[in-house]
Amino acid sequence: MFGDLLSDGSGDGLGAFGILWGVGAVVIGLGFVAIVVTIIVRSARMAKRGQNPFTVQEDLAYQAMQSRTLAPEKSLEQRLAELDDLHARGVISDEEHRSARAEALRG
Repeated sequence: MFGDLLSDGSGDGLGAFGILWGVGAVVIGLGFVAIVVTIIVRSARMAKRGQNPFTVQEDLAYQAMQSRTLAPEKSLEQRLAELDDLHARGVISDEEHRSARAEALRG
């Protein structure tokens, strides 16, 4: 009864609408498959490099926070005191101490 109302007379029931619906479903399905494959490939690549694909964003944020680039800049007095301390403890030699102080004073 309702099939007769949707039919275009070719006997297939839904006609052009059915074809468009099928093509749309295939396109959407292929899109989902492409997304899943991309996720799997990227995760495998990251795992091969030793990264956890589920925590990579947190790992990068932690590394950025620990980097000297984002650290607050030390004052000249702090840097000179640090160099004097290293020299007093024998970590750096007299020549290294002089060179590092000169570099710090130059900026």
